[in-house]
Order: sequence, then C-alpha cells, then structure tokens
Amino acid sequence: MDIVVKGRKTEVPERFRKHVAEKLKLEKIQKLDGKVISLDVEVSKEHNPRQADRCDRVEITLHSRGPVIRAEAAASDPYAALDLATGKLEARLRKQHEKRHNRRGNGRLSAAEVVEVVPDAAQLNANGQTAREEAAQAVPTTRIGTLEVQGDGPLVVREKNHVAAPMTLDQALYEMELVGHDFYLFVDSDTKEPSVVYRRHAYDYGVIHLRSDPFAGSETGGAGGALGG
Repeated sequence: MDIVVKGRKTEVPERFRKHVAEKLKLEKIQKLDGKVISLDVEVSKEHNPRQADRCDRVEITLHSRGPVIRAEAAASDPYAALDLATGKLEARLRKQHEKRHNRRGNGRLSAAEVVEVVPDAAQLNANGQTAREEAAQAVPTTRIGTLEVQGDGPLVVREKNHVAAPMTLDQALYEMELVGHDFYLFVDSDTKEPSVVYRRHAYDYGVIHLRSDPFAGSETGGAGGALGG
C-alpha cells in the first residue's frame, strides 16, 4: 500500500512526510480493511489570520476495492490536524469493519429467534398480516356524515346544512343577537363569501372573512383558531 503526501498551495517538509508514515500505521489499517490500495494525504494552509486556530488542514483519502473513505481535520499546526484526521479515519474504518463482520452472520438471529429475542417484533398470521394489521381489520368502521369513524368512538359528529341568503354585517349582528349566540355564520352580501361575526368583550364584536384561494390548500393553520382573538 502506498502513502502519497502532497501539499495544496503549501510546501510539505520531509519531516512531516516521515511523521505521516509513522502516524498512519499500515498494519492497523490493513487489519481493519484488507483491501486498501493507497492512502492520499493532502495538506493545505489557510492564510487568513482570523482562522489562525484552524489554519492547517489535513485530508486523508483511503482508496480500496470498497467505498472510498475520507477524513479531514483542521488545527493550528499540521501535526495536530493529522492526529485529528487519523482518529476520524480509524473510527470510520472500525465502523465499516463492524458492518462487514455483522453481515457475515456472526450473531445473526434466525427468524424463529427474532420473536423471542427482539421486543415488539412483528408476527405474521397465516394471511401474511401483522397482528396490528389484523386488529385494524377487525375494528368496524362507521361513516358519520362525511367522516369515517373506527370502533365506537368516542367521536361525536353533528352535521347541519343551512340555506342562507346573503346579508350585510349589520344584519348578521342583528341575527346573532336575536338567536342569543356568541357567533353567527353568514354569507356576506358584498363579497359573496362565508363570514363569521362573533362577540368579543362587553359590546365589542369581531368578524372573520373567508376568501377562497386555490393555492392555499397545502398551508397549515387557517381559520380554525379561537374566536376570542
């Protein structure tokens, strides 16, 4: 396996190249990934004085017959950056090694053991359904108005349809006081849109106008809040 050390917009001293060879222990890397082909180490320097604590960056790229693994780090000097990047590389190699180890079957459970060992594991019946799906099918569904209710409720739905002639705001206020309610739904004679007039505080009133918008269907919220605002 070859280790290639190069600099990007900076010179790499020979002392640092030797340190890279000592730091990146080939035996340890090959033990975690036996298909490694080469290691590329790129050193770059940021000349911005505001980034003095991260001016030196080291990027390690591992090429193998599997996926490319890359780790990088920045510090106040290239040696510290190399230590950080090496730690990240080894952690990622160890993670990949554990994945391969698990895929080979070590510690793998049989289908019969999954139900006993794994909590809340799905069990299939003779029809290939899980217990949850089977229970959902057993619950009766009742249609109430335009809604579908599963089981006995406790949802209570009361649906009314009214035919109303358009009226002015003053007429709607009069009708609300006449029936003794805190709100009154009506069709505004000016806009021809549904509106709600409601009692706020003392003798104050509020009115909500609904305007249809074909592009507002995906938006949340709407006029479903409290009327007291």
